[in-house]
Amino acid sequence: MMYRKIIVTAILLFVFALIGTTLVSFTFEQTDEQIQANERATLLRNLHKIIPPQIHDNDLFKDSTTAHNPTLLGDKKPIQIYRARKQGKPVAAILSSVAPDGYNGNIRLLVGIYYNGEIAGVRIINHRETPGLGDQIEEEKSDWVFSFNTRSIQNLKSSQWHVKKDGGIFDQFTGATITPRAIVKAVHKTLIYYQHHREQIFKTKPSDSLKDHQHD
Repeated sequence: MMYRKIIVTAILLFVFALIGTTLVSFTFEQTDEQIQANERATLLRNLHKIIPPQIHDNDLFKDSTTAHNPTLLGDKKPIQIYRARKQGKPVAAILSSVAPDGYNGNIRLLVGIYYNGEIAGVRIINHRETPGLGDQIEEEKSDWVFSFNTRSIQNLKSSQWHVKKDGGIFDQFTGATITPRAIVKAVHKTLIYYQHHREQIFKTKPSDSLKDHQHD
């Protein structure tokens, strides 16, 4: 009698588990495509905030490649590079680099750089910085992130690529210096990477990845 109850209970648990797994799998299959479409649309909006669609005529998603350089790009994994062109000529590149030393870990960025090396714009796409302090890096909270516009390796000395507290030209936030310091450092390193790899960035086929250059 006892064995019969155990077997019945086991069968019921198996059936419930099977139904639950099937429902989760079905829901995922039904929503995954829509989730990916939403994420792609959000990313495209952010890309176009930096490089407006009026100044390029190619598909940023199709004309993209990857690069791997944890030292300068901040991520152990390859990062995505979106390339903007007009009539086949390079206009700008947008690198999805990472500031690894934020107050609460990684801060993910989009750094748009015109072909001539000037910054087209920087946007913060993901972070876990302290609300009310470190989140001033968001364009919705302050205009701080726009202070990078038109900056370049050529028009700023290396010593100026710091927050003012460290002798540079970029503002820090009251009570939250670590966050802007990390971003200034990451943007500067991204510019250095771009300067060293500009021609390679625009020549690499979309299906290929830029070679790793850990010595840079």
